[in-house]
Amino acid sequence: MPTSAQKLSGVVPPLVTPLTPEYDVDTASLVRLLEHQLTGGVRGVFVLGTSGEGTFLTDEQRQTVLETVVSEVAGQVPVLAGAIDASTARVGAHVSAALKAGVDAIVATAPFYAATHPAEIERHFTRLASVAGEMPLYAYDIPPRIGGTKLPAAMMIELGRQGVLAGVKDSSGQETSLRRLVLDRADAGLDDFAIMTGSEVTVDSALSFGVDGVVPGLGNVDPAGYVRIFDAVAAGDLVAARAEQDRLFRLFDIVDIADRSRMGASSAALGAFKAALFLLGVIACPLTAYPSIPLDDDEISGIGDLLDRAGLR
Repeated sequence: MPTSAQKLSGVVPPLVTPLTPEYDVDTASLVRLLEHQLTGGVRGVFVLGTSGEGTFLTDEQRQTVLETVVSEVAGQVPVLAGAIDASTARVGAHVSAALKAGVDAIVATAPFYAATHPAEIERHFTRLASVAGEMPLYAYDIPPRIGGTKLPAAMMIELGRQGVLAGVKDSSGQETSLRRLVLDRADAGLDDFAIMTGSEVTVDSALSFGVDGVVPGLGNVDPAGYVRIFDAVAAGDLVAARAEQDRLFRLFDIVDIADRSRMGASSAALGAFKAALFLLGVIACPLTAYPSIPLDDDEISGIGDLLDRAGLR
């Protein structure tokens, strides 16, 4: 396993990609978003993932995001880059571009679109690790985005044992399998294999049973809140951790504000994160990338009410 970086832990939000009204990358807003995260105490940032609309951006836009973030972070925390595409060759090209930009780690899903066998998924990650070289490679376990494929715990543990994977971001929403993965890691003696949850609403419990950290989309909006949960659990104060998680659980209602009869769930959730950041003055425009449908003024106003309830304005 690559040893060039410390084990990933703590709060590592998957950053949104701010866009201008012309749908270009808004680098000024991206810089403000980074300042918002670093001030909040995060231990890393993850760009070009699901929240970052990485699969919706052109290669040129992706490169702009990578170069802007690496330059602005300037080594203060690790920068993880999503390398997500349908085939190993295409993902490998994204890995190479991220390496040139100077990121600290890669996060990749299994291949999708074509039906794949577990043996082919293993080949996929093994090939990507060879492209990444000494840079840590993390698996992104997100079944709804890749044709329903759930990465088997035994596969991830074995790839960790082989030094192919440095860890996993589990966004499956399956708490039982996540807990089993933590136990399997312990049985395998893979202390350096990082396990991060992608669930915004069960962070306190996941940390309590041994997960190393969280990659929360809602962390774009309130990174400091998630840092407080992490710190409280680390200090053994589970009452404080639960209270903060309960507040963020209520704030997560922003993803239900948009009218689902006129847009998809992804548009509603990501649009809510961007609208909240817009209302907080962090980004200049709440637009999401095509073909996502933007939130209307009434929906954005409703998100403002929830920000007020959460004590963020």
